[in-house]
Amino acid sequence: MDFLFLCSKDKDNIFKNERQTMKNDMVLIIDFGSQVTQLIARRLRELNVYCEIHPFQNINDILNYNISPKAIILSGGPASVIDDNSPRPPKIIFEMGVPILGICYGQQIMMKMLGGKVISGSGTSEFGKSFIENVDKKIKFLEGWFENNNIEQVWMSHGDHVSEIPNNFKVFAKSENAPFAIIGNLDKNFYAVQFHPEVIHTPNGKTLLKNFLKIAEVSLNWNMKAYKEEAILKIRKTVGKNKVICALSGGVDSSVTAILINEAIGDQLTCIYVDNGLMRDKESEEVIALYTNHYKLNLIALNEQELFLSNLKGISDPEQKRKIIGKLFIDVFQKHALKLGNVKYLAQGTLYPDVIESVSFSGGPSVTIKSHHNVGGLPEKMDMKLIEPLRELFKDEVRILGKELGIPDEFIGRHPFPGPGLAIRCPGEITVEKLEILRKADAIYIEQIKKHDLYDKIWQAFVVILPVKTVGVMGDARTYDYVCALRAVTSIDGMTADYYPFTHDFLGETATKIINNVSGINRITYDITSKPPGTIEWE
Repeated sequence: MDFLFLCSKDKDNIFKNERQTMKNDMVLIIDFGSQVTQLIARRLRELNVYCEIHPFQNINDILNYNISPKAIILSGGPASVIDDNSPRPPKIIFEMGVPILGICYGQQIMMKMLGGKVISGSGTSEFGKSFIENVDKKIKFLEGWFENNNIEQVWMSHGDHVSEIPNNFKVFAKSENAPFAIIGNLDKNFYAVQFHPEVIHTPNGKTLLKNFLKIAEVSLNWNMKAYKEEAILKIRKTVGKNKVICALSGGVDSSVTAILINEAIGDQLTCIYVDNGLMRDKESEEVIALYTNHYKLNLIALNEQELFLSNLKGISDPEQKRKIIGKLFIDVFQKHALKLGNVKYLAQGTLYPDVIESVSFSGGPSVTIKSHHNVGGLPEKMDMKLIEPLRELFKDEVRILGKELGIPDEFIGRHPFPGPGLAIRCPGEITVEKLEILRKADAIYIEQIKKHDLYDKIWQAFVVILPVKTVGVMGDARTYDYVCALRAVTSIDGMTADYYPFTHDFLGETATKIINNVSGINRITYDITSKPPGTIEWE
């Protein structure tokens, strides 16, 4: 499905330039730069609703394409509506006669533009878990809410709050620092909430979104099969008779990308696998065998270990590592694209969590958390356009798409592996010695997880080798070796995550096995940091 494709800043990405005519009712999500805007779209997708995210500054252009949304949702964002230059939607959206839902910043900007007031200062902020209470009668928008002691748990993240609402709006719920936590104009079907119903930390938030869709009479007929069919048609239409190269890592994301494009254009696709010296134990052999024997893809397998490791020598800054790796990948792809001749497109398995940590998907004013080597377009010297057909999907949705494409479950269920590989699991300077230690330790850790039948219960698990050494005693002798951290998290979409609660017996057994079998490690720790505040990977 082509939602989100029109809205990006990257004009070279074919999946973001033209809107196809859809049979589905459409919900327009106006992006003000929230890190969780895409979660709004995700919740709507779970309800089988077609939606598009567009940045606030593009809405006039979008509406000029004769797009007729059945409803509009205003996202959160990091700005303050009190500032004169704060982002805001065009006034025309309030005159279109369609239901509108404002979320957090979306609520505040709606109030500001419709005659209400927003204030900032002491006592206006709320962050994290909060509880709101119903202060008025039940309405359709609140069906299924406030059924337990008139209280609902929500997730707040706001520095300002609404202090005065416009005429014809009523208050339906409040919290300690949000006197207008839920408000609405029932005549126009305008609703606004100060909290984020799209995040899992608002347990009943999905019900609220569903109620809004019912009020808007939106059809619930979108699914992943339709996404696959639309994506294939769009690839064929765009690529035509031209050639495409795909950056194939062997992970789920690049694999689904390759199989999807292969189904669309067949032999016009050539996959390039680059062994950069940063792969896991036996990774290269397994990937090459899988794609040449099982899928019969056109595959060029390259050993570029010396190129990558020599350029990473002495580099410890994580952002610099990512940028070096990204540049080198592009250089390698460019070189081999020239050899193939007339390659017009480069395909990558970029997912939405990668995008949102790098830049607002739709061009909104979000904050960069970390750059991803496959995000942000192509250098001007590379005369190709970028295809990222999974760019608006989460990992679990990619797995569903993979099943639609017939990829075996045992492969679809593989844990994520980052594009920069072991480079970001090796904080500090990267050396051949540290990489070998890391590979061996990681292989034992994953083997242990599978042995205890935990692999499918965990979203992602890996070992990190730390840039410190500690004193130990082994065989009555002093050692001074590296420390490794074990990481394992549970998640649904990679946007939030929690550590997996291994038993102490498992951790003790695993630590002992790693230390006994991997020379160079004398201490093991377990990372119990959630996301947020941490990220899943260490770098």
